[in-house]
Amino acid sequence: MDHKAGRKSSRERLNDMINRLRDEIVAGKRHNGEFLPSEKALAEQFELSNQSVRKGLDILVGERFIEKIPRVGNKVIGSREDSVTTVRFGFHSSVIEEASLLRLIAMFQGANPDIRVQTVPMTSASFHYIGNYFEGGILDAVMMNYTDFHDCLENGGRDLLEPQPLNPDIYPFLTEAFSSEGQLLVQPFIFSPLLLAYNRAHFAERGISEPDSSWTWRDLISAAERLAVPDERVGFHFDFYSANRWPLLVLQTGAAFERGDDGAIRLCGTRMMEALSACREIKRELANLSDVAATGESERMLAKGKASMIVTSFFYLNYLQNKPVPFDVAPVPHFGTPKSLLLSMGLAVNRRSKDKASAQRLLEFLTSSLAQTFIRKQTYSLPALKPAAEWVGEEKMYRPSRFSLFRETIPGFRFFTELGINSGELGRLNRDLKLYWAGLDSENAICAQIEAWSRESKG
Repeated sequence: MDHKAGRKSSRERLNDMINRLRDEIVAGKRHNGEFLPSEKALAEQFELSNQSVRKGLDILVGERFIEKIPRVGNKVIGSREDSVTTVRFGFHSSVIEEASLLRLIAMFQGANPDIRVQTVPMTSASFHYIGNYFEGGILDAVMMNYTDFHDCLENGGRDLLEPQPLNPDIYPFLTEAFSSEGQLLVQPFIFSPLLLAYNRAHFAERGISEPDSSWTWRDLISAAERLAVPDERVGFHFDFYSANRWPLLVLQTGAAFERGDDGAIRLCGTRMMEALSACREIKRELANLSDVAATGESERMLAKGKASMIVTSFFYLNYLQNKPVPFDVAPVPHFGTPKSLLLSMGLAVNRRSKDKASAQRLLEFLTSSLAQTFIRKQTYSLPALKPAAEWVGEEKMYRPSRFSLFRETIPGFRFFTELGINSGELGRLNRDLKLYWAGLDSENAICAQIEAWSRESKG
């Protein structure tokens, strides 16, 4: 879940300002009694509005690093470095929006002035090295998704993860997903099945009934053809080549990768090859499936009225916050048996961390009722804590009328591992299948290629 590359957002620049000032105070570069630069000077330095600067300074006031003196300025009152514990926390960059992460960390530091959280944004590629970061003492805690977790286990990192206490209020299917050999090693944080989001106005305009749980992919293809307007919008858009998207269709076929006696993948002539071929046919019939996995591309098209339907997640619905699009959600289409690919994010503590107790306190806060309910109220992401995810009350933001549909679709949630592959194989398949689905590799060629590297990996 990588955040779109490019110029930093206002929120990221604000985070830079807060972290810079906090670091300078903790390190003693700004002494007790010293006054910070004026709000105007800080606004110019960090390219922020005066209002944003004031919000950032309010966070530092709450953390007891500075105090505001009316008509004078902002005075440093922070403690010395040796009295403050620093927790280095690695996280998926996109979760800044998906879980209001910076606000949650500010809340934690306000309640725990003896702990400073140093945030370390990471890309998906970085998470392959979680074991190295833990062994080297670079991180005390980290956010990892289900794929990251399995990658860590597959590369011998199990003993680096501090076992976590079971929380009976967290959805059991999430707790089971982050457990190994009877131990919970990663505490579930947020989750999402894939779902269909659509523009209600487009459906009303064309006189088409809105999607429901009975929709098959044939129903979607038919509706997409009627919804499309040449040179104006597409009926359906889907980041088909994303490793967090294409496994959905394969899972829905019920197929799984078969193995030979040596444990290598056997693909030629199997039901899985038939399923991959069926996915290629679906792709051919839907001309506007993205050939490049671009974070938020589908959501931006829906927001601009350039797509009538998209496959998305509750995480990525956050790209639609404050957008003037009348959208709603429905279960993803299927081939006859409703299933959806489940995505999940969890939190892990480095067992070898010198500040393990402080890292555990951060984790406990982020999975507390206070933090989890905050996520439910302020974002579209689903908190792992069941009472928070199913909270009902006055909404402060637009929320689609079918938002709670996830509760009724839980029996159909599936992880990619049900395909009979591990995280490393998922990565290899994600690269190789692109050529097949693009029509650049034949069935025989893709079978031979996948079977060859699978045998080599087992040799």
